[in-house]
Amino acid sequence: MTIRLLHSGRLLLAALLLLAGGGTACSADREGAMSLVLSSPAFAHDGAIPARHTCDGEDLSPPLRWSGLPAGTRSLVLIVDDPDAPDPAAPRMTWVHWVLYNLPPSADGLPEGVTAARLPAGTREGRNDWKRTGYGGPCPPVGRHRYFHKLYALDTVLPDLGAPDKAQLLQAMQGHVLAEAVLVGTYQRGR
Repeated sequence: MTIRLLHSGRLLLAALLLLAGGGTACSADREGAMSLVLSSPAFAHDGAIPARHTCDGEDLSPPLRWSGLPAGTRSLVLIVDDPDAPDPAAPRMTWVHWVLYNLPPSADGLPEGVTAARLPAGTREGRNDWKRTGYGGPCPPVGRHRYFHKLYALDTVLPDLGAPDKAQLLQAMQGHVLAEAVLVGTYQRGR
């Protein structure tokens, strides 16, 4: 019972801080202290992603910022995916838009429209569901989709995995995740 109350209290605290933070998503570590924070100046948590970051615009990756890395962080992983594909009314798959790993803990974010050449030193790219590396913006065929920007703090630098897909990267990360933060944006194409 006590564990559930403590866990519920951490979730409530995280929810209150999320509401107070606007476009910021936070996570709590195992002791309940607030740690990893992920945000974007382009959209608020649960807010609409601007068209410039989608297939209807320039298809530029959104600017992302993070802070509060837990002690012992040696690398970061970023995965952006859409669990509402192809139709949010009847989702059948999660579509992966962006996969990055071995981001250095010295980095505190990514600029808008970051290219492979401008990624922080040591960062490696994985394959998205278009079977290529790099960012692929929202392009939902129908309805309003949710896009989960997931940042993981790891206690290790992963070996060179080539260009892994999301499943391969998640497998390599097992047992190494110190903290996770999630920033959700939404997008629906114009009619």
